[in-house]
Amino acid sequence: MAVDNSDKEFMATLAKGLAVLGSFDKARPAMTLSQAAQAAGLSRATARRILRTLTTLGYVEQSGRQFALSSRILKLGYAYLATQNWIEQAAAPMRQLSEQFHESCSLAILQGTEIVYVARIPASRIMSVALAVGTRLPAFHTALGRIQLGYLDDAELWRRLRSLRIEAYTPSTITDIQALFDRVREDHAQQFAIVDEELERGLRAIAVPILDRNGQAVAALNLSTHTTRTTRSEMRERFLPSLRGVAEQISASVV
Repeated sequence: MAVDNSDKEFMATLAKGLAVLGSFDKARPAMTLSQAAQAAGLSRATARRILRTLTTLGYVEQSGRQFALSSRILKLGYAYLATQNWIEQAAAPMRQLSEQFHESCSLAILQGTEIVYVARIPASRIMSVALAVGTRLPAFHTALGRIQLGYLDDAELWRRLRSLRIEAYTPSTITDIQALFDRVREDHAQQFAIVDEELERGLRAIAVPILDRNGQAVAALNLSTHTTRTTRSEMRERFLPSLRGVAEQISASVV
């Protein structure tokens, strides 16, 4: 995300602290001071002060030379969910949709070039990676992401595309950025996205947008299935009408 730090009220120290928190992930669950400084792009002295502060506040735990996030960090994430009443209200219709088709139903928001799951009703495990609230996946290679990316203007869409290091997750992954741009625009025009085995072999998903009162996407709703169970045509003919109905219901509750 681009940050305008020319604003006189911009707090650089807070931004650096958030950068350190954001540098912890699945690949780096624990780091030394030097590793945290490098990951956040900070000097060792700055990283040390930040980590000491975060440790004192209880958001980071220290064990010897290693630092790791503490469970207190969950308070920040759940604070967001607690302020979004529409997410909680989405659970019941999502569960009904999942039970209707015996498939997993998910709700995700767009953050930069990733999607973040904010609600999920699992039917059966069809991905090798277990999905849960807070899981992040690449937006350009998921139906949940593509349908939301379509609401960006061309300049911003190209900026995000060019910031990526495109990775072929499967032989079906679209890796050409012009092709990805065109696919996002096509999905926006039809108001649904289908991603077929691009992120993982055997995984097929269809998604529609969740809109606010101004007609802007605030999230996306999907149904995901295994390719051996449901064809693309069946997704359009059977899943899409019900998926759109539930999306409209959820959209009506977005303030």
